[in-house]
This record gives sequence, structure tokens and C-alpha cells, in this order.
Amino acid sequence: MLYVLLSICCSVIVSIMLKLAKRYHVDVLQAITWNYSTAILLTWVIFKPQLSNLNLQAAPIYNFAALGILLPILFVILATSVKLTGIVRTDIAQRLSLFIPILAANLIFGEALGPLKLVGIAIGFAAIICSIPWQKGRGGKATSGSWFYLLIVFIGMGVIDVLFKQLATFKAVPYTTSLFLVFVLAFICSLILLVIKIARGKTKFSFPHILIGWALGIANFGNILFYLKGHQALANQPSTVFTAMNMGVIVLGTFVGLVIFKEKLTTLNRVGIFLALVAIVVITYASYK
Repeated sequence: MLYVLLSICCSVIVSIMLKLAKRYHVDVLQAITWNYSTAILLTWVIFKPQLSNLNLQAAPIYNFAALGILLPILFVILATSVKLTGIVRTDIAQRLSLFIPILAANLIFGEALGPLKLVGIAIGFAAIICSIPWQKGRGGKATSGSWFYLLIVFIGMGVIDVLFKQLATFKAVPYTTSLFLVFVLAFICSLILLVIKIARGKTKFSFPHILIGWALGIANFGNILFYLKGHQALANQPSTVFTAMNMGVIVLGTFVGLVIFKEKLTTLNRVGIFLALVAIVVITYASYK
């Protein structure tokens, strides 16, 4: 369980860094861009991807391209969601995105949905609705519009999960090699966006942002690495890893958001947190029973 705990900590650290970005005037796109350079290096060193035997004709090129584009874009949206809605709500939206691959398994891959899974999905959607910041913001402006970012995080993370699960089914290309190629494409995509932003005069290149990006990349990659190692260490208990990871991020993220950043939650929001935890337990039990 040590690996799972480390993965949980890395995931919440990413959220904390995104939360602090506005306070310290960090250009999120620059940090995200250099984050992928770290991911590329660490994937190369630790997983040693097999590029010499790579058969591009057998490789899932469209999956690579989709992930390479979606990852950096969603990372920016994730940062905006953390800034506008807080760590607590954003972490709930991220973790409840597990319902997207479950629905995809039914609609795309023909896997039957049992009644217990349907109950879990219904509870999960109720949790998302309860987590939305419906209250008025400063100056009387409604902050309810920020629900859009939570929705994009929910859908986007779910779609990315489906794409990664599809990559795992392509036996012609090892998963770690696919992961390396996806990070390379994500870095290229984010770098192009950054160059365009600099060319338009909306930001300036800053060396400190490279250091911030590298730190973000270490935490982001640590989340992936320790999660995979957790599954390897508890190979016979995948439901334990899955449940502990998702519930752990929500619990720790809630603690950090409430205690450290003084995020304000309504009673309805607190109900949403409880329902999210219940939904994860129900879905996990239905998936692995």
C-alpha cells in the first residue's frame, strides 16, 4: 500500500501546484510544457521503451495523436478548474470520470452493465451535481458557470482513460513504449501552443517556469509510476488499489482544500463528497466481485 499512498500524494501535489500557480503568477502553459519533457526523460530512464522494434503500421497512431493533443489541453483546463472551483471539487470530478470508461465498455465493447454498476453510476452523477459550486461569487457574480470546467474535466479524463485502456489492448506495441510516444506528442503539442502564445505577445519565455515544469513533471510522473507499481505489488487485489487510489485522492484533496487553502463548501458539496466515496465503493465492488 506504500506505492498507492505515494501515488495519492503525487496526485494531490499536482493539484496543489496548480492551485498555487495563480498566487505566484505562474504561466500554466509553460509549466505544463516542460512537465512533459520530464515525463519523457523519466519514462525513457525507468521504463526503457522499445523504439528499435517499433512497427508504426501496427501502432495505434490515432490513439497516440488523440492523447498527444488531449493531454496538454485538458491539463490547462484542469488548472483552470482548480483555480475557479478548488482542489476538492476538481479531484471529485477527476475520480468520478471512471464512469466514462465503464459506459464505454458497455457501448463500445459490449460489456454488460449490471444493476449494481448502474446504481453506482447514478450515485456518481448525483455526487457531481452536489459538488457543483452553485453559490454566488464576489461582487454578486454567479460562479455557477465554473461547473463547465468540472464537466470538461469529468468528460476529458474519462475519454483519456478510455484511450489509454485501448492502448493497453494493442499487444504489438508495449504499453510503456506507447506511454513514451504519447508524452513526446503531448510535449510537441504543448510546445507549439506555447510558441504561438509567445509569438502573439501573451507571455514571455521564463527560465524559472522550466524548473517549475520539471517539478510538476516529477509529481505527475510519480503518480503514474507508483500507481502502476501498486498494481504490480498487489496483483491479486486490483480492487484494493483502485478503491484506495480514488478514495484516497478525494479524502486527502478534501483535507488540503479545506484546511490549507480554506476552500468553502456548502452542505450540498459535502454531501457530494460522501456520495462520491460511496459511488467508488459500489462501482469497485460491482467490477471486481
